Amino acid sequence: LANIDENLPTSTDMQWPLRSLTKSYTVTLILQLADEGIISLDDTLDQYVDGVTNGEQITIRELAGMQAGIADYTNLEFQAVFVEDVDRLFTLDELNDFSMGLPELFAPGEGKVYSNVAINLLGKVVEIATGQDFATVLEERILTPLGQSGTRYITDVTTWTDPHPTGYSTMSGTLEAQPDNLSIYGPAGSMIATLDDTRAWVEAIATGEFLSAATQAQRTSGAPLQAGPPYDIYGLGMGETGGYWGHNGEGFGFTAAMFHNPETGVSIVVFMNASDTPNKDHPADQTFRALAAALAEAG
Repeated sequence: LANIDENLPTSTDMQWPLRSLTKSYTVTLILQLADEGIISLDDTLDQYVDGVTNGEQITIRELAGMQAGIADYTNLEFQAVFVEDVDRLFTLDELNDFSMGLPELFAPGEGKVYSNVAINLLGKVVEIATGQDFATVLEERILTPLGQSGTRYITDVTTWTDPHPTGYSTMSGTLEAQPDNLSIYGPAGSMIATLDDTRAWVEAIATGEFLSAATQAQRTSGAPLQAGPPYDIYGLGMGETGGYWGHNGEGFGFTAAMFHNPETGVSIVVFMNASDTPNKDHPADQTFRALAAALAEAG
């Protein structure tokens, strides 16, 4: 069900929150700009954004590869502000400001820890480098060329097309509907999309459709995360699990997974309106893994 109280069934044309699948779009924009020479992956963050601890050392590549060591914005200060008004619309700059000046988690390049602020800072780099807002760049460079008519970057949920699913988390043993606020994620997680659009997208990034061969090779070079989702390796804005490249996401009642196997041509996309389950698994990612295993067994 898309909504339990209304007994509303899910449908394949609904727009679902992508959560961290959004990161793959943001990093693809960064890699496009690098391919075109507008930026360099070896540029330091302080060339675009001031006030970030170690910004003069952190490179664009380290941000995309989760190696920057910046304290995330989802800290106690942010949580207190959010709880005070769960419907407040946050700007990208406001989200990034919650991480400004905080102590490093590790020296740049010395760790590999999943981070939301790293990608939101890349979203700001996109805006500074292009002179356009993030949503416009995304539309012009990816969504329109790929025909992603069911995919959008939105922060105001009042523009989310109805009917759409409600997210649920298990709280004190019962399923409870979660806040819809998409503005709290920014370029790290504020997008919505349909299943069909997401299938086309994951194939595009796994095969390097928008990038040069050399840049795609850099994108798929990585290592396991020391903390974060359970990919076998994480490259630049996407991860690999059992030969499938893609991304998963979770937050406030939703989980999502999209993966493509370049060798077999198989794509698997799973959206679920359930998170924070009692056994702390990731329902969409677990379903992807089960489907991949079944396909492998079937030959």
